[in-house]
This record gives sequence, structure tokens and C-alpha cells, in this order.
Amino acid sequence: MGMVIVVGSLNIDAIVHVERHPSPGETLLGSDLETRFGGKGANQAVAAARAGARVAMVGRVGDDAQGDEYLRRLESFKIDTSFCRRSTGVSTGHAAIAVAADGENTIIVSPGANGRVSVGDLAPLSSLTADDVVLASLEVPLDVIEEATRRAAAAGARVVLNLAPYASLDPEVLDLADPVVVNQHEAELLAADGRTPRSVLVTSGSAGSRWGDDEVPATRAAEVVDTTGAGDTYCGTLAAGLAAGLSRRDAMEAASASAALSVGWQGAQP
Repeated sequence: MGMVIVVGSLNIDAIVHVERHPSPGETLLGSDLETRFGGKGANQAVAAARAGARVAMVGRVGDDAQGDEYLRRLESFKIDTSFCRRSTGVSTGHAAIAVAADGENTIIVSPGANGRVSVGDLAPLSSLTADDVVLASLEVPLDVIEEATRRAAAAGARVVLNLAPYASLDPEVLDLADPVVVNQHEAELLAADGRTPRSVLVTSGSAGSRWGDDEVPATRAAEVVDTTGAGDTYCGTLAAGLAAGLSRRDAMEAASASAALSVGWQGAQP
């Protein structure tokens, strides 16, 4: 079984529940503020670990108490945090999340320490093997993600590249990923950019997911409480399945089942 190395963000989520999302310029009253652990990178790392993978996290936290608490949390899931660095004089990343009554969310991210992740943080990629999977998303500087992809591919490892939040990457980098993971909205942006990666997995919520000729129906969720982190759960479980040697379809089915479970809980990681 290979290892999953996650390159990405660690955020503290500040969550408010509202009846509906506000229109531009509108003020709404919401629930009491909740704080939870989030960030696409860490969410994906936790999902991969819960799916049984050996996981290492590459990212940054601030020199604050929340950074300390976050690293202890990841270690409680047996995630290797020895490659997580601290940025002095800056806070751990934060995300402001509004969750509507129908479970849909809107998110604004303040990167904090995530914006300080550098190519110099990619040292653990020097020992990759062909059995390993590097999972990356775009809440850290794009030059780091592009270099991580190149290094992983050069080592023969599989790269799972989640284009979220969407940004235009070098087409040669996109072609190194197997797969590029996008939701329907991101897939439209990818097409508008004229990008046609060789390997693309599109997730379509209740319509399921498709990766080349492999099409998997969505697992029905028993209850939709909060969709925050469902895509991250999908990506983390997918990476764990691929690192374990599952077929593409089996890894997709596991990822779909995990994502369906995740929306029954408040927050990204619980």
C-alpha cells in the first residue's frame, strides 16, 4: 500500500447558519458562531487517513495557539505532520462559511500561513515511490502546486490534482495529473480556458461522477445537513483507494460513499 502525501491548506472554519444566503448588499441574522477545523488540504488528509491510508501533510500553520491545536488534531489521526511548517508573525488560515437551511454553503478564505507555503516545503516529495499518491488542491500558492506535480510525476508517483478553488494552471502540469478532479462548475471553467487534460474526473453531486469511461452513480445521502467538505472527502477517499491499489471504479465508488456520509454532519471534518 502506497502513502498519500497531501499538499494543501489548513484552515480554521468560522461557521454561521442562515435560513438562506444573502443577496449582494443584504444583511441577515444567523446562528451563533461555530469554529471547526477545515482547509481543503487538511480535510482531504483526514478523509484519506480515515479511509485507511498512511498520510503525510505538507502545509503551514501560524505561530498561534490554533496552529498548535491543529497539528495535535492531525496527529490524533496518525497523520505525519513533520513536514508542516510554522510561519512566524502570521495567523493560521481561516475560512468564513455561511451554511443555508438546505445545506448549501458559501465560503470566503483568508489564507494566512497557507499563503506562505513555498517550494522549499516540498522536501518529502524527494522520497516518493511509484506506489504513492500526491493529492493537491489550490488553496496554497500555485507555483508550489505546479512544482509538487512535476516532482511527483518525475518520481513515478500518481498525482491527484483537485482544481479547487479554480485557477488556470500550466497545461503541461495538468497533463501530469491522473486525474484532475473538478466539480461541474470547475469543469466549465476548465473548458472555457481551453484546457483538455488527458485524465479528468468530474464530480456532479447527485448525478454521480465520471472518469473517462468509468461512470459511478452518486451514493444517496440519508440526510443532507451540511455539504461543506464533501468534495474534499471524495478526493481524500479517492486518493486512499488509489494508493491501496483499487481500480479506478472501485476508488470512485468508495469516494462517493464517503462523500454521502459526510454531508450528514456539521462541518468539514466531523
